[in-house]
Amino acid sequence: QVQLVESGGGLVQPGGSLRLSCAASGLIFRFYAMGWYRQAPGKQRELVAIITSGGTTSYTDSVKGRFTISRDNAKNTVYLQMNSLKPEDTAVYYCNAKMVGANYWGQGTQVTVSS
Repeated sequence: QVQLVESGGGLVQPGGSLRLSCAASGLIFRFYAMGWYRQAPGKQRELVAIITSGGTTSYTDSVKGRFTISRDNAKNTVYLQMNSLKPEDTAVYYCNAKMVGANYWGQGTQVTVSS
């Protein structure tokens, strides 16, 4: 049974930082592209960042230069370091694991940026 468990969300002031983690189990982690998505109230879920099995990263324009995605294949974990957070980053953040024929989601973790 595949499980993706996110952690690290919370309330932070504008300009602050958070580090999200997603621990994966039940799959061969190193074969999967791992992504972070987010969904704000009343909006569609959007891709924030992705890291391929080979370590190539890409980001949506609004987080470039502020967020960093990384992975530790030995720990079956993907991270999202979020710096210079803005109120518009407020959303539920979801972890995703994807490869041909497989697509898995975590349960999400709330990130709220507010003073």
